[in-house]
Amino acid sequence: MTEPVKRPSINPLNALRRPTVAGCLDTVNGWSNWQFTAGSAVLGLALAAGAVLAAGPWDSGQRKAERQWTAARDRTGGAHHEPAVSAAPATPAPAPSAPAVLAALGTRVDKAAPDGAAAALRTTLDKLLDSSALGTVRTGVVIDTATGKRLYGKGADTAMTPASTVKIATGVAALSALGPDHRIATTVRASPDSRTLTLVGGGDPTLDKAALRELAAGAVRALRDRGVDSVRLRYDTSRYSGPARHPIGPNENIAPVSALMLDEGRLDRTDSGPAPRSGDPAGDAARTFAGLLNDAGIGTRSAPARGRAAAASRPVATHLSAPLSALVERALTNSDNDIAEALARQTALAAGEPADFDGARRAVTARLKKLHLPLAGANFADGSGLNRKDKVTAGLLAGLLARAAEPGRPELRPVLTGLPVAGFTGTLGNRYTSTSRGTGLIRAKTGTLTGVNTLAGTVVDARGRLLAFAFLASGTTSPSEAQSALDALATSLVVRTR
Repeated sequence: MTEPVKRPSINPLNALRRPTVAGCLDTVNGWSNWQFTAGSAVLGLALAAGAVLAAGPWDSGQRKAERQWTAARDRTGGAHHEPAVSAAPATPAPAPSAPAVLAALGTRVDKAAPDGAAAALRTTLDKLLDSSALGTVRTGVVIDTATGKRLYGKGADTAMTPASTVKIATGVAALSALGPDHRIATTVRASPDSRTLTLVGGGDPTLDKAALRELAAGAVRALRDRGVDSVRLRYDTSRYSGPARHPIGPNENIAPVSALMLDEGRLDRTDSGPAPRSGDPAGDAARTFAGLLNDAGIGTRSAPARGRAAAASRPVATHLSAPLSALVERALTNSDNDIAEALARQTALAAGEPADFDGARRAVTARLKKLHLPLAGANFADGSGLNRKDKVTAGLLAGLLARAAEPGRPELRPVLTGLPVAGFTGTLGNRYTSTSRGTGLIRAKTGTLTGVNTLAGTVVDARGRLLAFAFLASGTTSPSEAQSALDALATSLVVRTR
């Protein structure tokens, strides 16, 4: 069993953008009364945040000023970053960042908090975590992201199956390795005599027909310049290696993992959630491309064949994916398994590892180790969380979110902005109601497999602190009851004792 997904807005920060009258009317028509009321409250908070937003415009969950600062840092892996500027005009130096406060995320529970508040928090969470709805094994961690101190921990170092919350680790690793501006390239290459075209997949699962049409148009222009009106067509998936089929086998939650695919291999018109999947996504993409070439007047002599481009071939068309920041946000908000597996393989390629499940496991582990995160017992068998061999601790999940909140790591911010918003977006869109005190205030990634329910995210507590939390449960028997128990845990942090 995997979690159902509601189609969300890709950028949850849209609520903070300046509203128009027409936009507000559309919102009224699209939301229920309680959502509209909550949305109005969010807009009020947005006005209070004006001084913060004045620091610079947002782009895919990150201030442009932060993005520019990040781009100046050394980067490993990735061939499609924004170009470096060799002689940039003089600009003010960025303000110094606060010193790192998360150097030891595995430390014991904070003893410096007021005794009454700390005791009240432990009592509340202990009681909620003890719910029978959470199965046979339950763990939880809460971290104050401003100080890095652990406010609560129960079974913090117990390795558990995380289900889809492992996407948090996948996103952090990919952003750390490649940067938020990295884009995945799909190219068309022509042989020296222009009689053979090769569609080369780079690993972009979001490639769609419009992008293929642009690639075909570029290739047609190049061929006509050479007087060519028919070609042999090949398609190259060699950027990825190893088995394409996920260990769970054929499944509506994920297509075969291929470096070349069209619309995530979906056979319907959906763009999120379960869907019938192609058994040959690369072949389907190549056949669609052949049809587009034919429509533009370039014939193909036979059906597309799998094969690599000739060594002396030249690129004649290139399509770049959305920035990695947007892909990470979409993977988290939609709980998109296909994008998550692509992110894991892109991380492997950046590390010089084979782009397969094993190479991705090693690369993600190595990247998180560089971030000084508690990895004892961790195993990243895949990037999506569909594999039950995935293991993480509550301490690791909460630590990943705390790292992403660090002032000195703006490149990781899309991990936070991509989290579903309680009562509004993604897999939390229907889990919080008008009477819940967590609606609109909790952002969290959900995880659901048969007998496994997890929740990890952030919340601002009554003292104004941004808290990172992770709650994991296994041996659950009722998904709905387990989800309600997890939601209660997160909500308790909103209203916790001052």
